Amino acid sequence: MVFSKSFLVAYGFTLLPGLLSSAATVTPDFFEKHPHTRHQINSSTVATELGSQLSNGTLIFGSDNPMYTNETVRWNNYARPDVQVIVKPAAESDIAKIVKYCDRNSFEFLAYNRGHALTTSVAAFSGIQISIDGLQGMTIAPDKKTVTLQAGTYGSPVIAALWDEGLVTTTGSAPCVGLMGPALGGGHSRYEGLYGMVMDDIIHYNVVLANGTEIGVNATSHPDLLYALKGAGHNFAIVTSFVKKVYPGENWYLKTYVWTQDKLETVFEELNKFAKSANGTTPPRMGVNYGAMIMNPNISTTEAVLEWGFNYAGPAEEAEKLLAPFNAIGAVAENGSEVSYPEVAGVTSYSCPGANRIISTALTLEYNVTTERAHYNQYLAKLAQYPELASGAYLYYEGYATAGFQAIPSDSTAYPHREENFIVVFFSEVPDDAPHLKEPASVWAKEAVDLWNEGQPGRLPKVYVNYAGGQAYQTNEQMYGYEPWRLEKLRALKATYDPQNRFRFYAPIIKQACA
Repeated sequence: MVFSKSFLVAYGFTLLPGLLSSAATVTPDFFEKHPHTRHQINSSTVATELGSQLSNGTLIFGSDNPMYTNETVRWNNYARPDVQVIVKPAAESDIAKIVKYCDRNSFEFLAYNRGHALTTSVAAFSGIQISIDGLQGMTIAPDKKTVTLQAGTYGSPVIAALWDEGLVTTTGSAPCVGLMGPALGGGHSRYEGLYGMVMDDIIHYNVVLANGTEIGVNATSHPDLLYALKGAGHNFAIVTSFVKKVYPGENWYLKTYVWTQDKLETVFEELNKFAKSANGTTPPRMGVNYGAMIMNPNISTTEAVLEWGFNYAGPAEEAEKLLAPFNAIGAVAENGSEVSYPEVAGVTSYSCPGANRIISTALTLEYNVTTERAHYNQYLAKLAQYPELASGAYLYYEGYATAGFQAIPSDSTAYPHREENFIVVFFSEVPDDAPHLKEPASVWAKEAVDLWNEGQPGRLPKVYVNYAGGQAYQTNEQMYGYEPWRLEKLRALKATYDPQNRFRFYAPIIKQACA
């Protein structure tokens, strides 16, 4: 099918090398003697100046294109970047060219895969979005010990393709979440009790630096940058592909419970014991337990319940022996099932579509039972005051098996918080037609995280960077570690690899652009 120029322009496609003959009449910007700053960005200009340098199939378009909405959808709509132009490369090699073009023109750029950034810090961005979600390549090594993945890959298809070969790897929890985005901040995984976080079994990164230089990063090539990519990577480079270890797969056992509020103290006491039940850690094959303090109208319209799920990498018989303390609590509902690993994420993960989400989070060594009762009382009081929040507000709890990732020296990666056992998160979805609820939801979020931190006297507040909401009260030390050498090292690496601070929009180590 042949498209006319008028058709392409009408649908916002001012793109593609070779399709628009007008590109030949414009002097490419790379022939100019000096870089220049441009205050106006539009897809026509970018396509004319950049399009001929990129692979066939690359798309360049703006907000007038029907694809724009899907290419800018985000899990959290509360704070959105200002995306003026989207460049969707057809090949890894295009990314360096796009970055160099942005660098020459002083255009800001932001890499986008699946849009799961929780932090409000991305709202500071205005410029060109590099949509890498089309880069889905995957190659399993002949010895079936590693897999090479392009940076646009995400949970569900990777898990399924590996499973067909009898293999698994560490990934994020939800099937719709990209692999690399979480890995740059650590990446908690159901398999981390055995193999560590998502970042821990990545052995090589192909990256593009802020000036468009392409390099490989591993234990012998730029090992200093390897350290930074594992826990603070959003601040340093765009990953185009990476090599990851894979492991033999097995079926899983899932067990879910619903407990009424009178069991609250017992549940959290048993969770604390469980985290120390095998050599001081959660049993390594009990990959994760997810919980929520939430309204369930099928159980009660006046009291919140505790909904909990345990994921075990093995047969039901083994798992049930470990779950005996929780079976004894007495649930109003429970269910167990053995499933293949590709089924696990679909059964247990949260929903992926976007919403206006107010978020706060903390890390804990153990649950403070008194604090959790205070959270329960606050939860009911807040919903009585703001009933419109009832359908989207809850407290969320994650307890991963820690043996695998705690076995890795804490000073070997930028991720700093390997000693912590639990992640706690406050979520509130604010309806589009109720903007007046943003303020009370934000107040509640701050009060919730304060409760968790006050319940750990003598300990400094810490947050998992991938769950950080970007609020002013979340400091770099909370995200990247309190030891002075940690931030000093990261800032020194920024001076080496990103001296102009082009990568400053996701949980930034340094917020301002550098001259």
